[in-house]
Amino acid sequence: MSVQEARPEPPARSGTATALGWILTIGLNVVAPIITYRTLVDDHGWSEFSALLLSSAWPVLDSVISLAWRRKLDEFAVVTLVFIAITAVVSLAGDHSARSLLIKDSGITGLFGLLCLATLFAPRPLMFYFGRKFATDGTPESTAWWNGLWQYEGFRTTLRTMTLVWGVAYVIEGLVRIVLAYVLDTKTMVVLSPVLLYAVLGALGVWTALYGKRSQAEGERRAAEAEATEAAAAEGRATA
Repeated sequence: MSVQEARPEPPARSGTATALGWILTIGLNVVAPIITYRTLVDDHGWSEFSALLLSSAWPVLDSVISLAWRRKLDEFAVVTLVFIAITAVVSLAGDHSARSLLIKDSGITGLFGLLCLATLFAPRPLMFYFGRKFATDGTPESTAWWNGLWQYEGFRTTLRTMTLVWGVAYVIEGLVRIVLAYVLDTKTMVVLSPVLLYAVLGALGVWTALYGKRSQAEGERRAAEAEATEAAAAEGRATA
């Protein structure tokens, strides 16, 4: 199919399931770790390192719930589990100070950015799989719809551009958080680190939505122009 052809419309999605997914993601990755850390350190006298390590269990739970909910191990889940394993290994290696753990966590974020950039050389970039997770509700119909969009050149270009931007942004974000871990105290960084992480994620999410809509509108405009050109050519042949 040519790039000018109109893309098929996505199947209907469950708004409740989508909202619940976002609530679980934010709750288990931002709110719960902060509350856990504060409770263990301030109320129970845990060390900062031990509290940080236990707080990191919440994102693992988020991944487990996601896998149980969708009942399949997709590429997104594989990437998540790999990074959980890397996080555990890196966290347990070397210095066990709280600051060291924060630096390691920031380094892993930067590694995610490098992974994004590396997948630009793969058959499909990482944002293809991330997009499929958040643009569909996991049903076979919506998954097939998303996979079918790969045939369009404009769709491929859009996702590769998104992957490039996400990769560069998270490499920079990781470096910034590493510097701040040396400059600021641990208690400040425990709050600031996830805020920075998800602020960047939110900014990238907004940019991705706007860029995606603009790319879709551009594709529809080109499709309309191509259709008009073809119609004019056909009319010209008919009157010749």
